[in-house]
Amino acid sequence: QAQLVESGGGLVQAGGSLRLSCAASGFTSDVMGWFRQAPGKGREFVSATSRTTGNIYYADSVKGRFTITRDNAKNTVYLQMNSLNSEDTAVYYCAADPRGSLWLATSYRVWGQGTQVTVSS
Repeated sequence: QAQLVESGGGLVQAGGSLRLSCAASGFTSDVMGWFRQAPGKGREFVSATSRTTGNIYYADSVKGRFTITRDNAKNTVYLQMNSLNSEDTAVYYCAADPRGSLWLATSYRVWGQGTQVTVSS
């Protein structure tokens, strides 16, 4: 059974850092990514990485502050988030196995349960 389990969310002050983890089990996926959803908003692309090409993708809003990495041996992807601000407050979701554009939430077939990130000002 394909499953993604996220961890690492929490409450942090503006300017602080958090690292999210997403462990996959029961399958492997070339592309794994992160999305986020703030209250009253749609699910927004954050970052993704391809296992086969090594390509990495970031939303403009997080470029230079967030870093996605992957440990293929552990089938785990990480999101290091630095210089956090209030606009980063959201539920963060790990996603895998896209069919179509990796930038679109609707492409992904497997989702984690989400982890809350709250940035206080």
